Amino acid sequence: MAENIRHFKDEQDYREHFVVQEEIDKYLPGGKHFIDDDLINRTLEESDAKPVDPERIRAIIAKSEETCETLEVEEVAQLMRVTDKDLFEEMRAAADRIKKKVYDNRIVTFAPLYVSNLCVNACKYCGFREGNSLQRRRMLTMDEVKEEIDVLAGRIGHKRLIAVYGEHPSTSTEYIADTIRTVYSRQVPAPKSGCKVGIRRVNVNAAPLPVADLKVLHEVGIGTYQVFQETYNRKLYEQMHPAWSVKGNYDWRTTCFHRCMEAGVDDVGFGVLYGLCDWRYEVLATILHARDLEKHFNIGPHTISFPRLEPASGTRVPEESPWLIDDATFARIVVIMRLAVPYTGIIITARESPESRNRLFDHGITQVDCSSNIAIKGYSDFADPSHQEKERQQFMLGDNRSLDEVVRYLAERGTITSFCTAGYRCGRTGGCIMDALKTGREGKFCKINAVLTFREWLDDFASPETKAVGETLIAKELAGIKEWLPKFYPSVLKQYEATCRGERDLFF
Repeated sequence: MAENIRHFKDEQDYREHFVVQEEIDKYLPGGKHFIDDDLINRTLEESDAKPVDPERIRAIIAKSEETCETLEVEEVAQLMRVTDKDLFEEMRAAADRIKKKVYDNRIVTFAPLYVSNLCVNACKYCGFREGNSLQRRRMLTMDEVKEEIDVLAGRIGHKRLIAVYGEHPSTSTEYIADTIRTVYSRQVPAPKSGCKVGIRRVNVNAAPLPVADLKVLHEVGIGTYQVFQETYNRKLYEQMHPAWSVKGNYDWRTTCFHRCMEAGVDDVGFGVLYGLCDWRYEVLATILHARDLEKHFNIGPHTISFPRLEPASGTRVPEESPWLIDDATFARIVVIMRLAVPYTGIIITARESPESRNRLFDHGITQVDCSSNIAIKGYSDFADPSHQEKERQQFMLGDNRSLDEVVRYLAERGTITSFCTAGYRCGRTGGCIMDALKTGREGKFCKINAVLTFREWLDDFASPETKAVGETLIAKELAGIKEWLPKFYPSVLKQYEATCRGERDLFF
């Protein structure tokens, strides 16, 4: 497939010729966009005109729990109007139940790996934008990628990354593919046990690509392909992203996930940048996007992320936007989205403060990043993993806790940290995993692999305090598996004991 990738002589050539118009048109028949601005505004107006009906809200909650299917736009609009504390608590409790039904009591952890901050775009809120003279530019060599992995996999203990790339011809699809191969090939000894460890899943956050390029990345084994829309409001989108930039093409960006599905990349990650626009508009637009993917491919978003505007070098937009949201509103958004798209993974990143993330663990979230550093080459350059340099990163982080600290916090509250990546290597992706998630089968099945990988991490990386708390939790989890899978339990125990002896990457 690599021979189908186009090459560009310079940045201007890239801007003028990268977008493939016919790959947009096929998903916007008659030029009508699935993000229906009139429908969103009309739904909000009609919803605002009606008093909140608690019984109607409870019926919507029950539908979400029972079906695990994406709600209708009108139903989500009703949920957004709830301000009564007791009624919202019913919503929050349901969001937590749905999360446990679909994903059990697991939280998946990952780390961002920022590979390049070269960019041809000029997004007004972003530290990476072209023309920001305060940003120190660079892209990692393959040797530098290995140095980053030595820290991420060898010192911290991560198994899963989100590799992040600016949009630039220098960081082409071939470069992305090379970095992914390099990450997967790197194996290093764990500090506690000496066992060989490495990264088992590389998700990607990059610019929208043509189908041919996405097929290349599919072949090298990427996980989820993540593209943040930033804002679905077309007028605001055009204000924030100049028309001369590639990112200025709203239709190219919004149809990216359709091309992903066409290319075989069937795990996709949604996200808007909360604080740029009215959050209610963004939530309803996200639902329309999910429903259109389901209509075409019967597959919705594998994950939805909730980044908020954070301070960045060379811009005042994060401080001056009229749509900034407080922590209470942010928590409402997370709960509403868990009810609206019950099967999806919900990611809360280290942009948030420790206090904010701790509160959200019982609001339906499933993934967090830890020990994160988003400076280019930040992991291997900085002895202190919490060190930040505004001129080397896209924005500033709020939660600098280590992976060990977060694992211990979660274990103390009865939540197991999962490092499992088995499902993706066994083909449980896309439509296959969607059905398993909606029925609750995936959560129970993945609990077993979560226990095995948690045992690995405790023996390979954990501090004595975290290991003690983790082992107490594992004993409880094994007892639970024995109770609900008595006939299968001997096989689980056999794999668990092999893991304790130092075997690695065992899974079902």
